[in-house]
Amino acid sequence: MSLYYLTAHELHDLLIKKEISAVEINKAVFDRIGSVEDSVKAYLTLTREQAMKTALEVDDLIGAGRPIPPLAGIPIAIKDNICAEGVRTTAASKIIYNFIPPYDATVVKKLADQQIAMTGKTNLDEFAMGSSTENSGFFATHNPWNLGCVPGGSSGGSAAAVAAGEAVCAVGSDTGGSIRQPAAFCGVVGIKPTYGAVSRYGLIAFASSLDQIGPFTRDVTDCALMLNAICGHDPLDATSSTYEVPDFRRCLVHDIKGLKIGVPREYLSEGIDAEVRQVFEKAMSQFELNGAKMEETSLPHLGYSLPVYYLIAPAEASSNLARYDGVRYGFRSEGAQDVVDMFMKTRSQGFGAEVKRRIMLGTYVLSAGYYDAYYLKALKVRTLIKEDFNNAFEKFDILLSPTTPSPAFRFGEKTGDPLTMYLSDVFTIAVNLAGIPGLSIPCGFVNGLPVGLQLMGRPFSEGKLLQAAYTFEQSTDHHKKHPEL
Repeated sequence: MSLYYLTAHELHDLLIKKEISAVEINKAVFDRIGSVEDSVKAYLTLTREQAMKTALEVDDLIGAGRPIPPLAGIPIAIKDNICAEGVRTTAASKIIYNFIPPYDATVVKKLADQQIAMTGKTNLDEFAMGSSTENSGFFATHNPWNLGCVPGGSSGGSAAAVAAGEAVCAVGSDTGGSIRQPAAFCGVVGIKPTYGAVSRYGLIAFASSLDQIGPFTRDVTDCALMLNAICGHDPLDATSSTYEVPDFRRCLVHDIKGLKIGVPREYLSEGIDAEVRQVFEKAMSQFELNGAKMEETSLPHLGYSLPVYYLIAPAEASSNLARYDGVRYGFRSEGAQDVVDMFMKTRSQGFGAEVKRRIMLGTYVLSAGYYDAYYLKALKVRTLIKEDFNNAFEKFDILLSPTTPSPAFRFGEKTGDPLTMYLSDVFTIAVNLAGIPGLSIPCGFVNGLPVGLQLMGRPFSEGKLLQAAYTFEQSTDHHKKHPEL
């Protein structure tokens, strides 16, 4: 198999055996970028020189007989709403098209400590607001499995880069499904960790009570390696948890005998494609063959997730995005008559249509006459949704659902109807509202397009999700398939 399609742990084994060099790995990945990037368009910025410099340093360590971290020299991409010192970081928005951060996000620093080779910054829906990467302020990313289809969003560039062999692993952010949904659409592994498990310092905020950073990988083992690298307390993030991070590699056990799995009936209601349901039911059968005990359950308030999310997330976005006004940095409109006119023109011209839609919605629900009727009520229902999950986890070890109601859709198919677009995240949003971990793994195909399986667990149960996902993965070969570009 080509080097660019090997996993991080396979490449690490080859490195320490001196059967290959970090420079060769990175050259293979950048050659792959050169051959397919014009079709996929996963990246906004490439950092080849920086990656090759790191690769040389890793090779020198190996040559000197010194140990290297598990991700040393591995080409890894970073979503372009996560700050990297000295590297243009735009959040795919024209309003900060020229922003160069003077510092690293904590996640970027942790990965640098692992001596990863950062390949570049990946495309996304502007400010992470979207489900298809069609809302990027620069260009759309294409799904490597079918270039006429979207890769999902908002972390579409990260998912597409891993699927296409343009990175071995990648980092994204997930506010309502923005890691899990593109992971499902692109046939890779993606996890949204428990809220607070990974530092948000240096992440350009969308909705601060929902945002969480997580990895994209080719298999569950690499997912464990990435979580080992990025999880942990950070004093620079007030919401960062102080829980003790386990070695997630120890959770990679091929055994789920007696595992209690709940399948919420609300996830299998109207709206799910019949073919996706068939793939999901086959995946459930595989869990039972492996010794798990399956049972239907209910999350009574799950149906309110979508409206609750689209009240809370835009409200927080309205507050967070108020800082982009053309005064301190980024885009500033020319020809303004006064400072108020400058604010209005800058924000009108700098933000895309979807971002403006959410800012206006958020400003409305936070306004004096509507705060109690909408925003406060949404917060109360969010609590009920979280209690539904808590109740379910008193009986079950994990919950299972399809990651998305359909496979990847075609470009332009949903852009004319925002509500239809929002519904593509209907299975993932509740996980963010509850602050629990959610993991998506490939579980089959429909018409040549990947389908994802979502595993959900109680807070800080990433290890249990990895064990269940690893067992399923070892019993199937979906993760071994790659698109033909």
